[in-house]
Amino acid sequence: MIKKIPLKFVFILFVLTAFIIALFASITNENEEDDCCFEEVEEAILTPQFEFGFNVNEYNVIHDTVESGDSFGAILERNKIGYPQILNIVEKTKSTFDLSRIQVGKPFTLLLSNDSIPEPQCFIYQPNKLEYVVIQLDDENAPYIEQRPLTIQTKTASGTISSSLSETMDGLGLPYQLINDMSDIYAWTIDFFRLYEGDEFRIIYDQRMIDDSIYGGIDQVRAAYFKHRGRAYYAFNYDGVPEAEYHTTYFDESAQSLQRTFLRAPVQFSRISSRYNLKRRIALYGNKVRPHKGTDFAAPIGTEILATADGIVEKSSFTKGNGNYVKIKHSRIYSTQYLHMQKRNVSVGQSVRQGDVIGYVGMTGNTSGPHVCYRFWKNGLQVDPFKEDLPESKSVPESLLKNYNAFILPIKSRLDSITIPEINRNLSEASNTK
Repeated sequence: MIKKIPLKFVFILFVLTAFIIALFASITNENEEDDCCFEEVEEAILTPQFEFGFNVNEYNVIHDTVESGDSFGAILERNKIGYPQILNIVEKTKSTFDLSRIQVGKPFTLLLSNDSIPEPQCFIYQPNKLEYVVIQLDDENAPYIEQRPLTIQTKTASGTISSSLSETMDGLGLPYQLINDMSDIYAWTIDFFRLYEGDEFRIIYDQRMIDDSIYGGIDQVRAAYFKHRGRAYYAFNYDGVPEAEYHTTYFDESAQSLQRTFLRAPVQFSRISSRYNLKRRIALYGNKVRPHKGTDFAAPIGTEILATADGIVEKSSFTKGNGNYVKIKHSRIYSTQYLHMQKRNVSVGQSVRQGDVIGYVGMTGNTSGPHVCYRFWKNGLQVDPFKEDLPESKSVPESLLKNYNAFILPIKSRLDSITIPEINRNLSEASNTK
């Protein structure tokens, strides 16, 4: 006869069995998780990143700038290269680049080996934004000079003058070089120091970009339009004529050169009665040397006196010696003066064109007969215009007129379609209220 098992033993047996089953399941799951954790992981591959033609992921890289007191040798010595090796590198590099010319503030890059103890492998110096000098610090590779990729971008700009050309362009974020370029192009037609509020400009120009992101300067002004005192002045950069012969490549819409020449005389049908002479002696003054810094053109009283070139009237006045006189500024370099007038026909600030009547021959001031004393300034000094190598003005030759007109047609259309920024007009209006 089987004895009945006490209930408390049955319960203990049940609990023990459940514990064993749970323990077994836990061990099985851990093994499965361990198997999962031991899956093979692929090593990450870095995308090559190139600077100066080198994959910088393969190096320890130091970017720095030349500091005051630095030299090529001092920089390398700080990076554990001895002077015998430095001298050898300098000698090897001499024919490519003079390492004594490295300048304070210029950037350089050192490429060091990607080891536990990094050793310098290459020195790269940037003398300017475009070029860089590569000097590999070994005995095998020769140094060389390379250039960053350079592209040309054609851009347009426009504005209304509120105070000065420089302030207007600066307010529009335009390169300062454009101011100098515009001043050179219009040197014979517009005085940028005497602009008027409300004058307008439009420009088409090419600018250089290094690596598509770094500004590298103005390459050329293709065309320009300037509205000065209500008058339009166009300039087109036409390379169909030899610049050495024409002294410029900029012409207006009528194919006239923007580089103006001077008339040979300020009066027509006259004669030279006294030339420019720094050693002139006058009996009336005891035969003493009294330099004559002008050229006298004798002509009847009332003869028209003509401006010998385009410009702005700088003075229109009277003095005891000069009598009635006019002085015209033609460019940053040249000015002319006309003395002893019977009557002046222009006022200060007035824009004149070559051949405009600026006054009439008279005998005012210190003079013994009717004539105009014509004086000529170059860079602030009075000179003899007949002994100066003055720029010649040449229009586009007739044989090229058809080509020139076809060339400027689309450019002029593009210039005329450039709108003046409304924000710039607002700035001009705001300046009027101050």
